[in-house]
Amino acid sequence: MGCLLWSSVWTGRYLSPDTVGTVLLVIRCPQVRDAHQRTGFLKQRSIKVLLVDSDEGLHRDLQVVAGEASAGALEIDWVGDLEQALSRMTRGDLDAVLLSLAFPHIEGLDALHRACASAPDVPIIVISAGADEEAAVAAVQSGAQDFLVKGQFDAPLLIRSVRHAIERHRLFAALRSLSLIDDLTGLYNRRGFTELGGQHLKLARRSGRSVTMVFVDLDDFKVINDSLGHHVGDRALVHVAEILGATFRRSDIVARLGGDEFCVLALEAADEDAELLVTRLRDRIRDFNEAGLEPFRLSASVGMVRCDDQSRLDLEAIVAEADAAMYREKREKRSSSMPDS
Repeated sequence: MGCLLWSSVWTGRYLSPDTVGTVLLVIRCPQVRDAHQRTGFLKQRSIKVLLVDSDEGLHRDLQVVAGEASAGALEIDWVGDLEQALSRMTRGDLDAVLLSLAFPHIEGLDALHRACASAPDVPIIVISAGADEEAAVAAVQSGAQDFLVKGQFDAPLLIRSVRHAIERHRLFAALRSLSLIDDLTGLYNRRGFTELGGQHLKLARRSGRSVTMVFVDLDDFKVINDSLGHHVGDRALVHVAEILGATFRRSDIVARLGGDEFCVLALEAADEDAELLVTRLRDRIRDFNEAGLEPFRLSASVGMVRCDDQSRLDLEAIVAEADAAMYREKREKRSSSMPDS
């Protein structure tokens, strides 16, 4: 059997071989004090995987794959019943559970939902026989960390997928525990932007890549709050976050710095690409206003700075430059009395 990889955050979109059935892989990270201890711990022992699938043949196939792994990296057990598997998952002694979504009298993603509810601290990988991207997106949106498609399922890919899912889940948990996420919009908050932005700039310095900073500030946001209420103002902020998420790449860091201020840090964006993204952002705001779904119109001033000089890669300084560029645009709007974009 074979396997191709899909993930909403960390990998490319999957390709689809001719395969049958759907399976998901649930991983429970060992509870250790920091990332280095956890990584070292997993490398020192086998990763324990529980396969939950009505087809024992899949277990035999995975055993063959596991046997190809170096130093017995995977240990795979099998349970053919979902209820038994959910009970087993709560014991806390598993690193991974491979669970089929195709169970009698269980529709769609119900098995995934029940697995998440039974063990909310367990990261999940979905393995599907079909080439259904919508199903992959739905699985990830429902809590899966990754999506694999059966095809040519080799040991290195399986091990990499499992380890990456464990690390992703650990990072997501860390982001929440460190309060790096803005509760209202789901974007990074100022602290998250500072933490991850600093890491991105270190990567840019090491690799010699340029960075682009985009600063976005809503126009007349106070009017929305004062005239329609803060609950409507919150909806406006959420819409802006959605527009930003749809405009920029998944690899870009998109954050709400506070109030109605948003920032985006992108690595290695060419001048044309950066300008195109800003144009696309304005177009999406225009499309939102034309749809007329809310009792307000969105308007935003945007400042953009592109930095190629590695010696100038200081996060605070680049944000300040983009902020200044944004205020220049805002002043130009006011002085010329141009209609909001």
